[in-house]
Amino acid sequence: MNTDMQKTLLSRDQAKAALETLREWAAHVSPVEVAELDPAIGRLLPERALENYPALARAYPEEFTTDDAYRATLPDLQNGPESLIRGSRRPIQHVGISNFRLPIRFQARAGGDLALETSVTGTVSLEAGKKGINMSRIMRTFYKYAESVFSFDVIEAALADYKTDLESFDARIQMAFSFPVKNKSLRSGLAGYQYYNIALELVETAGKVVKIIHLDYVYSSTCPCSLELSEHARQTRHQLATPHSQRSVARISVLLNSEKPRLWFEDLIDLCRAAVPTETQVMVKREDEQAFAELNAANPIFVEDAARLFSEQLQNDERILDYRIVASHQESLHSHDAVSVLTEGQTFAAQSFDPKLFSTLFHVG
Repeated sequence: MNTDMQKTLLSRDQAKAALETLREWAAHVSPVEVAELDPAIGRLLPERALENYPALARAYPEEFTTDDAYRATLPDLQNGPESLIRGSRRPIQHVGISNFRLPIRFQARAGGDLALETSVTGTVSLEAGKKGINMSRIMRTFYKYAESVFSFDVIEAALADYKTDLESFDARIQMAFSFPVKNKSLRSGLAGYQYYNIALELVETAGKVVKIIHLDYVYSSTCPCSLELSEHARQTRHQLATPHSQRSVARISVLLNSEKPRLWFEDLIDLCRAAVPTETQVMVKREDEQAFAELNAANPIFVEDAARLFSEQLQNDERILDYRIVASHQESLHSHDAVSVLTEGQTFAAQSFDPKLFSTLFHVG
């Protein structure tokens, strides 16, 4: 046996003897004494409980209640001192919660109200010297108004409350829901519900409040070029051809003029329908399908046309100030979409946009 192997065996024997000594000592002292010697010893003595604290109860205490004195002892890291801030000490423009849902009642233009499942996003500004916010306060504040029939006035009151609760300067609420409107078919006299994705947004920045409505309007777009080429094939070669049409979506965002009469959701839908009448249909019989084909042929439209036609309607309504139109024609000819963005005013002006903006305009029915 060589000298190196003798050293290895001797070292291992010494370690084994030391471990036996350690175990013999640990058998006659408390787990606390073992842990005080070195907490890592627990890995060498798996048969011993080495926790440096008493055994804890494992059953849930059903009868336990809290009072103000107990709650005052609970740790609150989010409201901790500035020394707990991680990263750069910079203000945060928006911090809060997104997609907490509850049933909210909204008014309809014809009277009455509708209870709709609503996704709420609530955020506030955070000063550079503050660690964080108690996000549950946003929900608790909002629930105080949950039984109200919502309008921008109610949203503004909720925003003011949670801005005060969280001691913030700026705040934002966004409420997204699907709003049903009964639409008639083109010729058969049937009617069915069309659902419109709508979001209400109220933003307070530096004491100034702005109110915004977002609406997704879904329509059919027949390509004018394809229509002309199809007609050319019919007339010159007696060849049957059909122009390509596709489901299209325009996301209309409007800044409301608070000094003018109310702009109802249905009013904004009507403006879109006046601009582009080829809205997708709900109830369809054969005569309606034929009518829709005729309606599309009477209103062929490029994506640039769509943006400008929507703009024309919004521009002429005194209840609307700034606006943005994002249109996407989800091509049946190409394997890509045709898109356009048109903005009016500074509210929606931007050099850049979310890389996934256009993919969110996909309508799933």
